[in-house]
Amino acid sequence: MSEDCDDGELLALLEDDYARAILAATSAQPMSAERLSERCDASDSTIYRRVDRLKDHDLIDEQTRIDPDGHHYSVYVSRLQSLTVTFDDGDYRIDLQRRQPAEEDPADRFTRMWQDL
Repeated sequence: MSEDCDDGELLALLEDDYARAILAATSAQPMSAERLSERCDASDSTIYRRVDRLKDHDLIDEQTRIDPDGHHYSVYVSRLQSLTVTFDDGDYRIDLQRRQPAEEDPADRFTRMWQDL
């Protein structure tokens, strides 16, 4: 998570039904935005907005997949493993555990390299 994101932003994001549905779905298997849209019963734009916010908080990874016909598309994978909120002595603490990111796919590496040019 970026240093300027606070606990309140994280909790507000996880309060969102679509964000939670995306994290749950992508914790089982990588999914495209189109598949997430069907699974979460949400518009594509809603899915992309939530995915962007989840990526900003490092809760989801984007990977590139290549179809046999050569076209490529993105799939998303949840990085959130667990979240614990502890209340003690009038304060609270958030403990966030993330899964390790997967090895970067060669196609993702090539795409990133191409975009950086």
